[in-house]
Amino acid sequence: MRILVVDDHEAVRKGVCTIVQTMNGVEVCGEAANGLEAIDRARQLKPDLIIMDITMPVVDGFKAARLIRDILPEASILLLSMHDGTKLRNVAMSVGADGFVCKDQGVGVLRQAIVAVSHNQAFFP
Repeated sequence: MRILVVDDHEAVRKGVCTIVQTMNGVEVCGEAANGLEAIDRARQLKPDLIIMDITMPVVDGFKAARLIRDILPEASILLLSMHDGTKLRNVAMSVGADGFVCKDQGVGVLRQAIVAVSHNQAFFP
């Protein structure tokens, strides 16, 4: 499975990449630092999964997810946020995301989310 990792904070982005690279059958095919870059890279790289932060400059993760869903409907989208709550999960679902993970939930939850959405299962704990 090929994954595009999108976050405006380089340390977070690199951390997610490190986590992803420890999983069997998974590779990071690209990175982006904002929603506009995510849209462009998704179009170019055609990843199987996009792990994307919600709060980013230029284009936020919600809008980017909606646009990527139109461009690449077969890709799974897993949204990340430092904030948690039912409202954010509902918006994530409404823009076509397949899952939502709060950044403070830990590595194990992120791995569970990746496995779930890669098997076409929604992940909104």
